[in-house]
Amino acid sequence: MSVSAYILIQTEVAKAATVARAVQAIAGVVSAEGVTGPYDVIARAEAATMDELGQMVVGRIQGIEGIIRTVTCPVVNL
Repeated sequence: MSVSAYILIQTEVAKAATVARAVQAIAGVVSAEGVTGPYDVIARAEAATMDELGQMVVGRIQGIEGIIRTVTCPVVNL
């Protein structure tokens, strides 16, 4: 079973499009789109385990230039 999550991303001013393209290029990211509101980009990612998802977010996504903060929201099946 795989783990899915939405990753809410705040960026520096005028960096949302660049960040969205960089996030989209990461393996395991299903989509990354610019949005309006308190977050600038929302991505959906999938990984085999929660640990792999965490490594993706902390090791690859958070290292992208222009990202200020991320909030990871794992998908749950209710």
